[in-house]
Amino acid sequence: MRDEYDFSQGKRGAAISSEGKTRITIYLDDEILNCFRELAQEKGIGYQTLINQSLKDYLKKNSDQPLTENDLRRVLREELIRERNN
Repeated sequence: MRDEYDFSQGKRGAAISSEGKTRITIYLDDEILNCFRELAQEKGIGYQTLINQSLKDYLKKNSDQPLTENDLRRVLREELIRERNN
C-alpha cells in the first residue's frame, strides 16, 4: 500500500456506470421481494435483474396498456409463480 494517494481527479458517484438505467426507490410487498430474492439466488442472478426482466416481459406482452400499481403487483406475483414452475 502507498503512503499517499492522489484523489484530485476523483469523481463522486457509483463506481460502476449504469448507462441506460435509473436508480429509483420503490416499495414492494415483503412477500414479493422475498420470493424474487429466493428465485434470483436459485438462478444465480440479482433479484433486481429478475424484477427488471419480469417487467420487460410484461410490457412486451401488454405494450398497449399503461402499467398501474395494481398491475405491477399482479405482474410480479404472476412472474413469481411462473418462475417457480420452471
